[in-house]
Amino acid sequence: MSTQSQPLIIIEELGKTFTLHNGGGATIPVFGNLTLQIEARECVVLAGPSGIGKSTLLRSIYGNYLPSVGAVKVLHHGVYVDISTAPPYKLLEVRRRTMGYVSQFLRVIPRISTLQLVAEPLLDNGVALDEAYARAEAVLTSLQLPRAHWDLPPATFSGGEQQRVNIARSFIRNYPILLLDEPTASLDAENRAIVVGLIRDALAAGAAMIGIFHDDEVREAVATRQLPVAQFKLAA
Repeated sequence: MSTQSQPLIIIEELGKTFTLHNGGGATIPVFGNLTLQIEARECVVLAGPSGIGKSTLLRSIYGNYLPSVGAVKVLHHGVYVDISTAPPYKLLEVRRRTMGYVSQFLRVIPRISTLQLVAEPLLDNGVALDEAYARAEAVLTSLQLPRAHWDLPPATFSGGEQQRVNIARSFIRNYPILLLDEPTASLDAENRAIVVGLIRDALAAGAAMIGIFHDDEVREAVATRQLPVAQFKLAA
C-alpha cells in the first residue's frame, strides 16, 4: 500500500442533485460544496441520520453516481484520477487495482461458487490460481464462513453470510482505498469484532477509508475522525 504523504482521496466542492424526470423535472438536492481529503491510515466515518446523503456520497466516490458538480480524485499508481470524468475503462482499472467497495448487499452472477467469487479480485490482478484460492480460503476461514458453503453460490446464503462473503471479497486484496457502506450491519457481535480487526489491519498497512457505521461501538473502534454530512446538506 501507499506510504506517500499525498492524500489518497481528494474531493473538491462536490455536489449531487437528483432530477425526477418522471416528476415534471423536479430536483432533489442531496449535498453541495463538499470538500474533503483523506490520507493513508485514516478512516473517515460519515455521520448523520438516514436519508442525509451518506450512501449517495459513497456511490459518487465509487463512480456509481455522477456528481452534479465538483471532482473526486483518487491516487491511482501515483497519478490522480478524477472519478467524475474518467472514461469507463479507467474507472474499471481504478476499481480493480486501487479502490474497493463493501456495499450493504451482495450482487453476484448466479451459480458462481463463493470461493471463486472471493478469489476473483486476485485473479483479475494476475495472482496465480492456487495462491488466489489459498488466500480466499484463509479470509473465509477468518470470517468463520463454514467450509461446506465455499463451493456453493452465495445467493442462497443468509444475510449475514452474504455480508461476510462481501467483506472477504473486498479485504482479500490490499486496496489502497476502501469504501465501507455498513459492512457490519448484518453481523453478530463476534463477526463484527473480526471485521473491526480487518479494518484496523488495513489501516495499519496504509489504507485510506471512508465509511458508514450505524453501530456505535464499531464506529468508535475504527474512526480516526467523523464527517457530519448535514453541514453539506445545508449548502445544497
